[in-house]
Amino acid sequence: MSFFVRSRARRNQAFDEPFWKDLATWLPSITGKAVTMRTAIQVATVFACCRVIGNGMAQVPLKLRRESADGRSRIAAKDHPLYKLMALRPNSWQTSFEFRQMLAWHVELCGNAYVFKNRSVTGKMLELIPFAPGQVVARRDEYMRPLYDVIGLDGTMRTFTQDQVWHLRGPSVDGFQGLEVIGIAREAIGLAMATEESVAQLHKNGIRNSGVYSVEGTLDKTQHEALSAWVSQQFGGLKNTGKPMILDRAAKFLNTSMTSVDAQSHETRRMQVEQICSFFGVAPIKTGFADKTATFASAEEFNRAHREDCLAPRWEAFEQSAAINLLTDAEIEAGYYWDFVEEGLLRGSATQTKDVILGYVNGGLLSTNEGRALLDRNPDPDPASDRLRVPANIVGATATVDVQK
Repeated sequence: MSFFVRSRARRNQAFDEPFWKDLATWLPSITGKAVTMRTAIQVATVFACCRVIGNGMAQVPLKLRRESADGRSRIAAKDHPLYKLMALRPNSWQTSFEFRQMLAWHVELCGNAYVFKNRSVTGKMLELIPFAPGQVVARRDEYMRPLYDVIGLDGTMRTFTQDQVWHLRGPSVDGFQGLEVIGIAREAIGLAMATEESVAQLHKNGIRNSGVYSVEGTLDKTQHEALSAWVSQQFGGLKNTGKPMILDRAAKFLNTSMTSVDAQSHETRRMQVEQICSFFGVAPIKTGFADKTATFASAEEFNRAHREDCLAPRWEAFEQSAAINLLTDAEIEAGYYWDFVEEGLLRGSATQTKDVILGYVNGGLLSTNEGRALLDRNPDPDPASDRLRVPANIVGATATVDVQK
């Protein structure tokens, strides 16, 4: 069977199996926890960071635009086949949101994302087919040209060239392969996993830690098993939390373990949230971590910092990678380029939105109809609504009279 003959096999290529299943190795941490793609995303902070970044890459519209020769105008290139692929449906089973969100998760977890560029015999781009990172082995030949060995659903392998695969990289030290955050942050993630397990065990026992039940005399095997079962049934678990323990035979219970307060598990978990967020470059407050110093007044600054420090570099990297991998040299020379419309994340309250748009319209930066378009309103049929306003304090009385004439 050809690699891309059956549409069903093509649809299932990236989604029938988890993308981490093909990764045979795992990275041990000092805590003894195996840090893999599967175990890492079970850590709430890792999942939240990927979700925040993935949503930030997917919810902002990505448009293919064309700049005029004089650089004075920029229009949406809706006549180009790539416009619909990236803005609406890159393939027969994914939306643009799902596609870009998935690529962001691949890059954040694995450092790399791979997409097959399915073209017609005439060179027209037909669809963009994502590969699971675990299916691809990226290498370079003796001339330093990128090659990609891809394992198909039937177990066969095929090698693709750079012209056939869009390779989206994260931060890299060699310029070819992106760094795998999960591997670099394995100690922080492993400690978070160990801390979660430790706290879960404490709650499993009703935060009544183990100790020594001491009785006078010697217990035989039957007596020991019966006593152990009785203590577990009467005083173990959450349902028995706070229940007094009544002992006979001059028995004593000696606590030999630390409580969660003694172990400072809360502080450790808090520190791991901040440390994992630092690896992903995400502000902890964006992952749902409540900072006691945060206020409503500072929320806007947190969002601005998130856009500038976390999302903006990733938008720029995505735009440039899509340009050199999806557009031809002739199209780039003709003025085609990709653009994340970040205004979708800049809208504030209704009052702030009204004030900003009015400022643009009254200041002559936008026409009335352009302002209405920002609010998803139909244009005003009055021709004057398509002209820019000139502020009276700039034009003066004479110019105003001339305009009225």
